[in-house]
Amino acid sequence: MARKLLLENINVPGIKSFDVYRAKGGYRSVEKALKTMSPDDVMEEVKKSGLRGRGGAGFPTGMKWSFLDRKSDKPRYLVCNADESEPGTFKDRFLMEYIPHLLIEGLIVSSYSLGSNTTYIYIRGEYRWIVDILEHAIAEAKHNGFLGKNILGSGYDLEIYVQPGGGAYICGEETALIESLEGKRGNPRMKPPFPAISGLYNCPTVVNNVETLATVVPIINMGGDEYAKIGVGRSTGTKLISACGHMNKPGVYEIELGLPVDEFLNSDEYCGGIRTGHTLKAVVPGGSSVPILPAELFYKTKEGVARLMSYESLSEGGFASGSMLGSGGFIAMDETTCIVRNLWNFTRFYHHESCGQCSPCREGTGWMEKVLHRLEHGHGSMSDIDLLVDIAKKIEGNTICPLGDAAAWPVASHIRHFREEFEYHVKFPEKVAHSPFAHSADYKRELNTVLQ
Repeated sequence: MARKLLLENINVPGIKSFDVYRAKGGYRSVEKALKTMSPDDVMEEVKKSGLRGRGGAGFPTGMKWSFLDRKSDKPRYLVCNADESEPGTFKDRFLMEYIPHLLIEGLIVSSYSLGSNTTYIYIRGEYRWIVDILEHAIAEAKHNGFLGKNILGSGYDLEIYVQPGGGAYICGEETALIESLEGKRGNPRMKPPFPAISGLYNCPTVVNNVETLATVVPIINMGGDEYAKIGVGRSTGTKLISACGHMNKPGVYEIELGLPVDEFLNSDEYCGGIRTGHTLKAVVPGGSSVPILPAELFYKTKEGVARLMSYESLSEGGFASGSMLGSGGFIAMDETTCIVRNLWNFTRFYHHESCGQCSPCREGTGWMEKVLHRLEHGHGSMSDIDLLVDIAKKIEGNTICPLGDAAAWPVASHIRHFREEFEYHVKFPEKVAHSPFAHSADYKRELNTVLQ
């Protein structure tokens, strides 16, 4: 059984309540930090741990904290990004819903280190029931002296507020989130200046996601050096993975980074394998925005090295033959999956969620959706396939925020690895025009015809 740091007590009855959470050792990191450590000491432990942001980018958390403008006389803010909305990613929701005090504890310690006296949890509007859970947990923590004025007699003050957003995917991007938190339309800002210099209300601000901030708790409890011993290479510690798709046991799992992908997908401890009677066709390992991997490149790299659940291993080979750990939104697809339909669904999402600020994203995502609709419904041409690749190239790297890249990468990778399926939709329109793509007995024969 693998070690659990975040979900160790997830099955303890009543763990949502302060009393039970406290009885299981909760808030020890707050006592340790506020009574025995300086704010800089806390940051040093986070740096030593090697913790990388768990929201998707994987940027070192301690380094991000060190960028905060500490010379400014303006207030400093910590903002918790709980706007989790990428298809396939639901681990932060799980953590907030079932063990909310872990997040509150992490927020207190992190805010103390950053010198923030006001901290916000910006949460996706659709998570309304979790807002109630978090506000109840905040009230319990405050009632017991862990929030408010002079916490534990340390002289440190902190208030935490929960702010529901309007339910826009773009508000998961940190500058769009800040705009929305200020009451404006959630459009991304040009950078620089970065939020660490000029963020919320033009004050120094750090934005971290839920899992990142919750992970500060075990880091302070066990020490950064001990935490860094878990994992492999620069992928230290544990990671929450939300697993879904054609598997026997979808759910949220905490893994030690460096776990072989074969063990994660096929062992009974985790996903339990692809659903009975079927075989793995492809995996999206880190949320819908990362490149798709066909089964043969999921289990092993192009060089034949076994893949691990780590930032480095999943990205090995670059985008030509690798992908990304991303947010940990793990989607498995068996041989019945229509790759074209899957991509059409992803692209519809990104077109719908584009804020429209940048022309390549606003226009490009719409065009990609239209072309994919043609292909999926049997009205496409061979030139449409190359047109999709061309549009994706023109979006990638040409937008203010990463949403453009998030829309382009799936298109490029789906076609790179499964071009024959796109050609099948062109060659055999009668097979796909009036029904979802089914892998009939004729499929492989017809596909071979296409390839010849």
